[in-house]
Amino acid sequence: MLIAIIVTLLAWSSAFIVIRGVAPHFTVGSLALARLLVGTAVLSLLLIGRRWVRPSGREWLLIVVFGLSWFAAYNVTLNIAEQSLDAGTTAMIVGIGPVLIALGAGVFLGDGVPRWLAIGASVAFFGVVLIGISSGITRIGDGAGVIWASVAAATNAIGVICQKPVLRRLPNRQVTFLGCAVGAIACLPFAGPLIHDLARVPVESILGAVYLGVVPTAIAFSTWAFALSRMPAGPLAVTTYIVPTLVVIEAYLVFREVPAPVAVLGGVVCLVGVALSRRRSRAPLSSTGSRNPKNLQE
Repeated sequence: MLIAIIVTLLAWSSAFIVIRGVAPHFTVGSLALARLLVGTAVLSLLLIGRRWVRPSGREWLLIVVFGLSWFAAYNVTLNIAEQSLDAGTTAMIVGIGPVLIALGAGVFLGDGVPRWLAIGASVAFFGVVLIGISSGITRIGDGAGVIWASVAAATNAIGVICQKPVLRRLPNRQVTFLGCAVGAIACLPFAGPLIHDLARVPVESILGAVYLGVVPTAIAFSTWAFALSRMPAGPLAVTTYIVPTLVVIEAYLVFREVPAPVAVLGGVVCLVGVALSRRRSRAPLSSTGSRNPKNLQE
């Protein structure tokens, strides 16, 4: 379990760096399609010899939404965001995903929206506003990257919320494969631009796109699904706190990129908000001196 989580975090943090490096040579859609085609191919190989479980109608619906949101929409919006934002700032915004996942689970999975979750969500939103200010979002036409990164965080949350119920019955590798395949199919309209890009981009960028499909997509999404099938979505999402820090360090080492001071402050505020959202409220003492577990909030 721990190894799966570590692999996932390292692979996902590296994706921000590789996207930043190869993005100038691909259109946003063609890069997403290349990544998903490679990921689907690798995941299909991982299914060889594995038991196939037929999804129900409801499970198919959740898989389609999962694939469209976390694989198709997330990859495209993330690519757009990194055209105008540095890798570290993008990762800090996407890092609000755990708060959105907790909110979504509270509304759609019946977990409720306790006080600290609402407080944490408000603080995290203020952090995104600070990052937006540092990126010029207050000026017309500027700061679009902040908006697209926020959309990426939202699609990430939608994907996790839809993925979790499906993993209760279906094998995690099968769910990951189907989600990636749905995402690849949704991105097929970008096939023309991808063919055009592949004819002119440097070999290094093609290898970067292949890396994105193999490591952050096929391998990392598989290890994430493995961990998600064995623990609640909220606590697992908390482990992604470390990703923005890893990305900032990696971006400095590779590109010498350093987020603006206000953006760093906003990122810290986002992390504080995520941490607050996971805080537990103390339950009131009962007449016997024990605490009523029904009054615990997460």
